[in-house]
Amino acid sequence: MKKYLSLIMVLLLAVSVFAGCAPKAEAPAETPAETPAEATLEPVNLVVAHNQTSTENPYQYGLVKFKEVVEEISGGNITVTVHNGSIGTNESELIEKLSLGAADMVVASPGFMTAIGVNEVDMLSLLYLFNSFDHWEKALDGEFGMKMKEVITEKTNNEFLIMDYWSSSVRNYYGKAPINVPQDAAGFKIRTQSSPVQQEFWANAGAIPTSVAWGELYQALQQGVVDAAENDYTNFMLQDHHKTKNGMYVSETLHDYTTRLLLMNGDRFDALPEQQQAWILEAIDAATAEERAVTYRMLDESKAKVIADGGVVNEVDLDAFRELAVPIQDKYAQENGMEEFLEMVRAIK
Repeated sequence: MKKYLSLIMVLLLAVSVFAGCAPKAEAPAETPAETPAEATLEPVNLVVAHNQTSTENPYQYGLVKFKEVVEEISGGNITVTVHNGSIGTNESELIEKLSLGAADMVVASPGFMTAIGVNEVDMLSLLYLFNSFDHWEKALDGEFGMKMKEVITEKTNNEFLIMDYWSSSVRNYYGKAPINVPQDAAGFKIRTQSSPVQQEFWANAGAIPTSVAWGELYQALQQGVVDAAENDYTNFMLQDHHKTKNGMYVSETLHDYTTRLLLMNGDRFDALPEQQQAWILEAIDAATAEERAVTYRMLDESKAKVIADGGVVNEVDLDAFRELAVPIQDKYAQENGMEEFLEMVRAIK
């Protein structure tokens, strides 16, 4: 019996020693766990658009920058399809696409909202409201711009959310003859934007505001359907308007340091997870910086190209134009309860 017990003890000792010498199995390396938000993020493709067909347009540079940045920082979770005039060359088409969900983000001028009863937006269309790009930036990037975003969101029931403010440079008159004071445009059929306050300005100068689709304006100028138009150097240069019979004389009225709205449907944005919203907002900051930088750079380049092509440029009596604009500003502000907003802009130095 003792022999059997001794043998068992020896065997147990041997097994214990063998087990102690054997290498220990390493625990599997821990992999970082996905956060709940990241784990449930569905991929998103955003369709973004503007109405200009040229790929050299500042809008295109801005939206391409948005695409590059948001796709990079989201690791491909958000992808972007950019359309330059391919789903609409008229802003009304783009707005319809945005309303129907066929586009997620579009660039548009403020005037279209007056047609749906949001008269407050025409504040951004008042001529001679801004006197320089610096003045414009201080206003739109400051308290005035924030309050305007709130007004638009409220008045459109969140259908149109201003993601940021872009520029289409500064607009000038161009036509079949030069002008030096507003009254020199008397009797001219001038293609204007759809904004009532802008049409009122040119009507008060004696001109005849006329509606022509952007894509048809070259032909209208060439065939004499209109006598003149107004736009920034880059946009009308890219469309060769200065090469037409009724577009070669450019008078630097500097009447509109333009505001363009980068719009998204507010409900569409609010429905996205916070992480995707943050990525979009970060990319928009980069896109806005790019769009504005290209706009400012192209102003001088485009003016030089217009002159090289035979365009004739003259300066004007700016005080005379401003004098015509100020009463329209005051009247608009009083009729629409925007006096505080007007004074806010005028106070910016």
